[in-house]
Amino acid sequence: MTNYAVGVDGLRVVRGGREVVRGVTFAVPRGTVTGLLGPSGCGKTTLMRAVVGVQIVAGGTVTVLGHPAGSPALRRTIGYATQNPAVYTDLTVTEALQYFASILRVPSADVTRVIAEVGLTEHAHELIGTLSGGEHSRANLAVALLGEPELLVLDEPTVGLDPVLRDSLWEMFGRLAAQGTTLLVSSHVMDEAARCDRLLLMREGTLLADDTPAALRARTGAADLEQAFLHLIRHREGAIP
Repeated sequence: MTNYAVGVDGLRVVRGGREVVRGVTFAVPRGTVTGLLGPSGCGKTTLMRAVVGVQIVAGGTVTVLGHPAGSPALRRTIGYATQNPAVYTDLTVTEALQYFASILRVPSADVTRVIAEVGLTEHAHELIGTLSGGEHSRANLAVALLGEPELLVLDEPTVGLDPVLRDSLWEMFGRLAAQGTTLLVSSHVMDEAARCDRLLLMREGTLLADDTPAALRARTGAADLEQAFLHLIRHREGAIP
């Protein structure tokens, strides 16, 4: 598994008496952008929480950068951006990032770098509580970028962003992967799937596919990835032999 940043084997998660992740197995190659796609409520966030080690699991194993998920050795090697921003609204963008930089023990100069990377330089001294929803999400993403982590786990990082900014962030994800960073990025927007090196397609807690975008199109005979996803669903449900 040395070529993989994340290895998941037979993962099961039960929440509220219901199995929300059901025997999922996959591996994320190092230095790639892997998209975790599927409709809201399919288990993407729960799966990501298991990868970063903050989710109680009912079975299976999750290995991250050679260690069991949640190991103390991983604390400074993983950047995690949750779907709901976790930055303090009564601080400026710079103050909030300086706070997290001190916790992570990364150089204060890193704050300026990540603010620029997410396109918030013009808002660096504004209170986070006064930012738009998209700007707030970008501030949350900036926290995950502090310290240049080996693995970035990003839960719906482009929700609420305009198309131009979404495009610039995906370009940044590609640059980070080219530099050796591994990214696991969730989305329910299928047109983002083509920007990924590999795709994990989820539905109702199970994995429908783990493949490259090109291979999925070829396998299903679909012209685009949304149609490929629908084809896989129909095949699973027996509508297609």
